[in-house]
Amino acid sequence: MKKLNQSLLALSLGTAALMTAAPAFAGKTLDAIKSRGQVVCGVNTGLAGFSAADSSGKWSGLDVDVCRAVAAAVLGDAEKIKYVPLNAQQRFTALQSGEVDVLSRNTTFTLTRDASLGLNMTAVTYYDGQGFMVPVKSKIKSAKQLKGQTVCVQSGTTTEKNLTDYSKANNLNIKPVVFEKQEAATGAYFSGRCIAYTTDASGLASTRNKEAKNPDEHVILPELISKEPLGPMVRRGDDEWFAIVKWVIYGLLEAEENGITQANVDQMKTSADPSVQRILGTGEDTGKLLGLDKEWMARAIKATGNYGEIFERNVGPKSAIKLPRGVNNQWNKGGLMYAPPIR
Repeated sequence: MKKLNQSLLALSLGTAALMTAAPAFAGKTLDAIKSRGQVVCGVNTGLAGFSAADSSGKWSGLDVDVCRAVAAAVLGDAEKIKYVPLNAQQRFTALQSGEVDVLSRNTTFTLTRDASLGLNMTAVTYYDGQGFMVPVKSKIKSAKQLKGQTVCVQSGTTTEKNLTDYSKANNLNIKPVVFEKQEAATGAYFSGRCIAYTTDASGLASTRNKEAKNPDEHVILPELISKEPLGPMVRRGDDEWFAIVKWVIYGLLEAEENGITQANVDQMKTSADPSVQRILGTGEDTGKLLGLDKEWMARAIKATGNYGEIFERNVGPKSAIKLPRGVNNQWNKGGLMYAPPIR
């Protein structure tokens, strides 16, 4: 019996060591991406600061940069991406059917979506909340003053459901004016068909900056009526791809926390800090655990910068969108951004 126990212990320890050291299998999604030489990324049809194309067809935004970081990590080139613009109704079907590899499109994580769509939520890239925008001339100062008023909203979104819940909970009898496309909803608001427009606060700021004839004529009310943790989603059934997308996002956060930037990434490769060495592949080879090479994260950071740089460039106070960092700051600076360690 003693010998049997010793044998079982040795087998257990050997198996544990093998599991620790073994590289990951590539996974079918990564194989397909490498075969075609492109990451196919589902994005918003046009939300400035998050995903929007300019007049020459060049895409930019926070969600776009996440796709670029993933492409740099897995293909070595942040430009090897096919962008597929999707509206709210199309987005989940496109991912489920395999039309896109990853959905990086201001999409809220919810229990229903997590449990019923056959999709995996990866990591939060922006913590948001639903708000309201009204004309300054309406003199409305609070969402509670919207009793009996018309509110433009896009269908097929958590926004539409939250509006109904908020109206019912506060006995406001708000009258939703529903549109399938975001552009139709915002157009109706700016033409005066509705007294208010509702979506995520970040989307309100983006819309006001991009579409209002005079942004100063519109105000975003102070109340947030929901929690909207936004981030990329992937299909279930490919754990390897799920891990890659998730850990690229965590890596961008870890890079910021450890002072690794787009400008200094090469210089930081000489750092004696073990955490930095793991992120940049100069110490442990963390890439092999994901089916990638050791430079995976260094390439991503060099392509897009760390999370803080991505935020600042696309939606931060110095950008056209002018959103405060707020809860999207690092955990050690009063925010909610907290990445598990790369080790």
